[in-house]
Amino acid sequence: MTQDNSTSKGTPFNLANHVDYAAGSVVSKTLLKKGVGNITLFSFDAGQGLTEHTSPFDAVVHILDGEAEITIGGKPKKVKAGEMLIMPAHVSHALHAAQRFKMLLIMIRSD
Repeated sequence: MTQDNSTSKGTPFNLANHVDYAAGSVVSKTLLKKGVGNITLFSFDAGQGLTEHTSPFDAVVHILDGEAEITIGGKPKKVKAGEMLIMPAHVSHALHAAQRFKMLLIMIRSD
């Protein structure tokens, strides 16, 4: 997974065009990182994913391109371009790319 912090505040940009796909990889760009949460842009090549884990953050996933399989608490969901999903804090979740996809992840610390 690669990371790039090259986004300037106050400069408009297109999310889907701001991260490229990389063969056999997950690419991430941290857009904003604060103690209360962060905003990260991802691209996943087909067959890639994030293994099951938990987080102290509520997480909003907005699919920008393609389709993701997101499992929350053992229940898989298909999420397509233009759709959003909220993953609750402290509940196990995983992501899998049956086909490549791009997403914006907004994580907000849960009390």
